[in-house]
Amino acid sequence: MSIAETSSSAATPAQPGGGRLHRRSLGTWDLVFFIVAASAPLTAVAGGQAATYLVTGNMGIPFLFIPLAAVLGTFAVGYAAMSHYVADAGAFYTYVARGLGRIPAVGAAFVALVSYNAMQMGIYGLFGVAFGAFMADKVGITMEWYWWCLVGGGIVAVLGVLQVDLNARVLAVLLILEVVVVAIFDFAILADPGPQGLTFEGFNPSTATGTALGAALTFCVASFVGFESAAIYSEECKDPKKTVARATLIGVAIIAGFYAISSWLLADSIGPDNIVNPEALMRLGFTTPDGAAPDPTTVLIGAGTDRLGAFWGDSAQLLFATSLFAAVLAFHNAVARYFFALGREGVFPSVFARVSGRTGAPYAGSIAQSALALIVVGWFAIAGKDPVLHLFTWLTNLGALGVLLLMAVTSFAVVAFFVKRSELDVSVWRSRVAPGVAGVLLVVILILGLSNFNVLITSAIDAPTDDMTIVLPAILFGGGLLGLLVGAWLKSAKPQVYAQIGEPSPEERQGS
Repeated sequence: MSIAETSSSAATPAQPGGGRLHRRSLGTWDLVFFIVAASAPLTAVAGGQAATYLVTGNMGIPFLFIPLAAVLGTFAVGYAAMSHYVADAGAFYTYVARGLGRIPAVGAAFVALVSYNAMQMGIYGLFGVAFGAFMADKVGITMEWYWWCLVGGGIVAVLGVLQVDLNARVLAVLLILEVVVVAIFDFAILADPGPQGLTFEGFNPSTATGTALGAALTFCVASFVGFESAAIYSEECKDPKKTVARATLIGVAIIAGFYAISSWLLADSIGPDNIVNPEALMRLGFTTPDGAAPDPTTVLIGAGTDRLGAFWGDSAQLLFATSLFAAVLAFHNAVARYFFALGREGVFPSVFARVSGRTGAPYAGSIAQSALALIVVGWFAIAGKDPVLHLFTWLTNLGALGVLLLMAVTSFAVVAFFVKRSELDVSVWRSRVAPGVAGVLLVVILILGLSNFNVLITSAIDAPTDDMTIVLPAILFGGGLLGLLVGAWLKSAKPQVYAQIGEPSPEERQGS
């Protein structure tokens, strides 16, 4: 695909929004911070992985990160190869447009908006509870969870309209601290394991595939969500042709290795048999504040405090909340850039393409995302829904399924992109085999996740079918169908707008 060396107003078609993101401000490690921060390492280990053990009863969680890393790494090969020829804030949306066509692209964009908004809004629920618990316990300030969501959302709204490299620095500080806390915990467990000692049951393939495999895989995929976000920032990279590929592959490797080891040692801290057993957790004191139910999210902090002392425990408790905040901020930025891309190309009103003249941030999309989060989180609060069992569990698992769907579709789009551009000097492995294999495997994981979706929603393996098992996937696939209909309508009603969908961004036209 030829990329123009220069551009001019005469040669470049006018775009509805005409906005520009802040250019050439992000390097490889900036993107790695965005990628890993979106996966929220401390949250993933202390929250997601601990809950996965209990909800699924599967002791083989550490092993599952290995084949998942292989699948996602294979996906990243084609994704990164295509990033050499595409630099656009729409990421999945743009990739699908270039590979499969404009109508599927609009469908993918709507799925992306549902997925990333769901992830971000769901995390608010756990953030409100975690930060509220810390403030009540350590500072003596007691407020309902939704007030802390409002405080956090206000800070995110401010950061969202500032320069993106400032956001990267904020994420970098929080990420480094939370990784250090988990790493210290890991070394402590290596030195002083739980009652069963250092066992390797977690890496036994037959154990990993024996219980609620689809639910366990979906939980683990949720731990990775964010690794694919590097391409969203491609217009803001110093060297998008290299930066996105490097950051994506580095992100996958770091996340997989860190999570496999940490989830293994998390189970060994109290014993693999105990971490999947509600009665054992209750007996060991890992319960909700009222002692009425087991709470696996207290295992890391509790077991770590026993070995490392109160200072480490207090630090981990605070960083658990800031880890959630970092994830909220990362997903906020991703959604804002999807709004920007869709506004710039006329799929959404052009107001969404507006960027700050001072910071280059897509402020219109940022404000829109903040408003949506306020409405949805506010509805859950007014309706009296549980912030963890409902807001967090429902929406983050919905987001994880959506990202699986997006990655599968994007894999096939990569194959189609290179098939139509056989003149490009890209190996068959990178352009066809790797993305094709990844697409098939991601579809298999998606089907497994849907088949076990009731486990994800009810947090019980043997629970009867819940209405939300149908409603939430319907929202996801309904969003994609609505996007397809919008794309078809644009083709007939607004052909000029339709023709611009997925077209090269200003940065591509300038040969960046």
